[in-house]
Amino acid sequence: MGRSRLAKPTFWLRILLGMGVIIGVATLFQHFNLQPLLQSALLWVKNLGSVGIIAFVVIYNLATILFIPGSLLTLGGGVLYGVFWGSIYVAIAATLGATIAFLIGRYYARGWVAKQLQGYPKFQAIDQAVAREGLKIVLLTRLSPIFPFNLLNYAFGVTCVSLKDYIIGSIGMIPGSVMYVYFGSLIGDITLLGMPQQMSFQAQTAQWLVKIVGFFATVAVTLYITRIAKKALSQTIISRAM
Repeated sequence: MGRSRLAKPTFWLRILLGMGVIIGVATLFQHFNLQPLLQSALLWVKNLGSVGIIAFVVIYNLATILFIPGSLLTLGGGVLYGVFWGSIYVAIAATLGATIAFLIGRYYARGWVAKQLQGYPKFQAIDQAVAREGLKIVLLTRLSPIFPFNLLNYAFGVTCVSLKDYIIGSIGMIPGSVMYVYFGSLIGDITLLGMPQQMSFQAQTAQWLVKIVGFFATVAVTLYITRIAKKALSQTIISRAM
């Protein structure tokens, strides 16, 4: 009994420390002036010709894994390849990078998390319930701009969400990606990426449409997860009472 009481604060302390490390790494990268570096990388990709597509995907993957914001690279996809092909290459690169980060979270952290949850049937029940609805949850969170893309990749890795549901649900990132690729195609110059731009009426309309979709997705996923968690907790309480 005493051991269980001691384990509880230790468990939450480790969770908080883990979150602190992740947030700390993300904040560190935010403070670096990465714009010139990414612009140089995109110029290098441009000079590689057709081989540059592979280099672009690899650079995008590394940025995703290292918590480097991918918005500038997504804009760069529009500059280099136009709306159609840029959207395809960015979708491939973002999905691959997100999957690699998910697998890192799954194989390097999931085992430890699962072991810790063994003593907490309520949290275990919520984890399993969320996993059963993993496809919908991943899809909705990808549509929402509120949830940070890079952090979410690792976060889903430590849940019970299946790899299949995670990959399929990641199509939710496509609308936002296409919007940034479209903006990049309008800019048309790598050296101007990240600079304030005057948006056309069409660009503003596209931006607002994506924001509206993201808002409804945020509300939907919040209510959905809350309902799933309540249901899972109720079933756990009933089963323990029986």
